[in-house]
Amino acid sequence: MSMGINFIYGIMKVINWSMGEFFMIGAFVQYILLTSFLGATYWYVGVVISALIVFFLGALVQRLLIKPMFVGIIEAKMEYATIVTIAMAIFLRNLAVLIGGPYIYTPPDYAGPTQILTLPISGNRLVALIGALFLLALFYYFIKKSWTGKAFQGVAQNRSGVQTAGVNVLKYDMLAFGIGTALAGAGGALLAPIFLVHPMCGLVPTVRGFEIIVIAGLGSIPGILVAGLTLGIAESLGSAFINPSFVDIYGFILLVIILSIKPYGLFGKAEREV
Repeated sequence: MSMGINFIYGIMKVINWSMGEFFMIGAFVQYILLTSFLGATYWYVGVVISALIVFFLGALVQRLLIKPMFVGIIEAKMEYATIVTIAMAIFLRNLAVLIGGPYIYTPPDYAGPTQILTLPISGNRLVALIGALFLLALFYYFIKKSWTGKAFQGVAQNRSGVQTAGVNVLKYDMLAFGIGTALAGAGGALLAPIFLVHPMCGLVPTVRGFEIIVIAGLGSIPGILVAGLTLGIAESLGSAFINPSFVDIYGFILLVIILSIKPYGLFGKAEREV
């Protein structure tokens, strides 16, 4: 989800505050697929289908609600996007309560408990780790090696200049928003058995996602991986040696320490205003 937020911002210079709700939709779709159609054995098929459904939903949201600020005369684009995406988050969260009720649903486990050397580990967490690494590697290859990925890089660097090469920036905005939300939906599908499925299940991942982005610095894809691992290690060590009840605080402490040393994040770069 952090990668999705970062990608959307890099292309459109818009922060999507409703990413947690797209995470939640991915988790709900995965739950329905596993319990009614696929079964736990084909969890990976559910992840793909969940990501595709969230992709089309995200692209539709961008076309109807976000695109007008790029084709119309709107000066405060960031403020407009903030209001729209926060409103979308509230709407999707309440829609989930209306459809599924304020209940907690438990998807079937992807895998049983396992052990790496002497370290016992949840099978669901191991599957989520492997799945996330695979998706991130696929995304990185797509951005760096494909023609479409190079076009995305061009749009991120110079929206006006890339149009001279025949790139339709509005089309790529829609695709970027869809891909970014699809990453969040895939994350929700992968983590469904761990965080469980309910209308508020995207709240904690949203906080974690923005912590990771700030620690890494906006615009850095490798930084997202480093920041995510750093945050996870800090929370794990804090829980093990201090108190597991304060697990949410350790990430903020790490965030404050890093920003006091590097205000633009570990891999962020200062921008010069002209």
